[in-house]
Amino acid sequence: MTDAPPTTGLHHVTNICTDMDETRAFYEDVLGWHTVKRTQNYDDPGTKHYYFSPTPAGEPGTNVTYFEYPNSRGQPGPGASHHFAIGVEDEDTLREWREHLLDHDVRVSNIKDRTYFKSIYFNDPDGLVFEIATRGPGFTADEDDPGATEIDPFEEGYEEDA
Repeated sequence: MTDAPPTTGLHHVTNICTDMDETRAFYEDVLGWHTVKRTQNYDDPGTKHYYFSPTPAGEPGTNVTYFEYPNSRGQPGPGASHHFAIGVEDEDTLREWREHLLDHDVRVSNIKDRTYFKSIYFNDPDGLVFEIATRGPGFTADEDDPGATEIDPFEEGYEEDA
């Protein structure tokens, strides 16, 4: 353990998009989230900065924010996020989400057993990988040889129909 001062956990995560209207539609229409703040990037005035949350109030710890940079499409790599995960209670809810995404023409992976939870993967309009993961069974064991097996969340392909 370290002697670092305590934190309260994640406050928000900020990503970059190329089209804020597409991103807003994705969060509102597909994910059912709320646009809780529309502002600008104070470090780059004139650049849109929107906050999205599953709750109408957008409490700290629930927000995903985006800066809009229309010509910023790049390649994943060091310094970039690989994906982020949102949680659901159980596998039944995960199946409902999978159906919901397919109904909204979102390409979504099959359900994957990740030992500690089950999950599905899909992309936002700019290609950022999203994961929806179940609560359980939980982080109760370590792998014998961590990192020995490469895992591609899309390796088994997609089912176009449920």
